[in-house]
Parts: sequence; structure tokens; C-alpha cells
Amino acid sequence: MNKAETEHPVQSGGTFTKGLVIGALLGAAAALLYAPKPGRELRSDLSDKLSVATDKSKELAATTYEKGAELAKNVVSKTTDLAKTVGESAGSIVSSVKEASADVSGEIKQGAGEIAKETSKKADDVKDELKKTSDETKREIGSM
Repeated sequence: MNKAETEHPVQSGGTFTKGLVIGALLGAAAALLYAPKPGRELRSDLSDKLSVATDKSKELAATTYEKGAELAKNVVSKTTDLAKTVGESAGSIVSSVKEASADVSGEIKQGAGEIAKETSKKADDVKDELKKTSDETKREIGSM
């Protein structure tokens, strides 16, 4: 790994997804144990809430994949352009390499930042939805 990768590691979405699934399962189990509703009705409510959380997770994964694919295309394009420039003019190799490296590095940083922001937004959305579900469940339990 180079210095930039060490200083700014990009975490995978798999860790978040695993945490989301485990949290959803634990929440569902707790709700089943403490809910005064009949089991069938409670399972229906939990199924609906889990479906919403699953949809949010799928949206997050799709967005992350799209950003990654776009970033990969940009990197391939820049690399191809760089190879052509190096082959055509031996005298300007050093300056071309510096310029292209800066462009690629900037796009990678920008793309990683955008992915991180989008992932954070989606994670906050899922967290808020789970909080709302939790609050609704608490209210329903308290009103019975």
C-alpha cells in the first residue's frame, strides 16, 4: 500500500451490511420478546420494517457500485491517454506523467470522497428509518 492508501483507507460496504443485518435480527428478536401484540400481527409489522431496511441497503449497494464503476472507467480512460502520450513524444514524458498522475489521483480522491459521502448519507437514512421503527414499536408497546 502506498502512503495515501494507508492514511485514507476505504472501508468496504460489506461490514456495514453485516452490521445492518445483525442489528435488524436483534431488533426483531427483542420486539418479539417484548411486544404485547399477537405473534402474527407482530411478525407482519416486523416483516414490513425489515423489507424497508433491506430496500435501503440495496439502494446503497447499487449507488456504491455505480460510483465505483464510473471511477474505474475514468481511471482506464486516463491510463489509456497516458500510454498514448508517452509513446508519441519521448521529450515530454516526464511532464505528461506528472500531469496525468495528478488528474487520476484527484479523480480517485474525489470519487472516494463522493462514495464515502453517499455511503454515509445512506447509512444515516437507514439509521433514521430504524430509529423511527424503534420509536414506533416503543409507542405501540407503551400504548397497550
